Amino acid sequence: MNVKIVNKSHHPLPQYQTPWSAGMDIRANLSAPVELKPLERKLIPTGLYIALPEGCEAQMRPRSGLAIKHGITLLNTPGTVDADYRGEIGIILVNLSTEPFVVHDGERICQMVIAAHEKVEWKLEESLDKTERGAGGFGHTGK
Repeated sequence: MNVKIVNKSHHPLPQYQTPWSAGMDIRANLSAPVELKPLERKLIPTGLYIALPEGCEAQMRPRSGLAIKHGITLLNTPGTVDADYRGEIGIILVNLSTEPFVVHDGERICQMVIAAHEKVEWKLEESLDKTERGAGGFGHTGK
């Protein structure tokens, strides 16, 4: 799939780290380091602008290394970049640890997965078909 991208950062384009990776690493584009205090959230710029094909989205997901080592994650995960959005991609990072964390320019802060999606056309009904699960929700199996 070809995707148009404008890179206003001075960092390389997003790239896959291994041949079978689903996500491409996204880097912070900062003029100065940004400190995230415990439980603080901030919007981190990337300098990236994309034009996805219709029927696709970019999902912004946390990096597992930042999560396990530092408690850093994305507040709205996965964040969605719609195909018709043309602004700069910004990443909402949150610090869920008890220690401050500093984000540096060029640091890999999240990963982006490009995914196809379907459009829904609702079909209004009076009731739904029965299933073994039925309306059983969270924890309904007792496990």
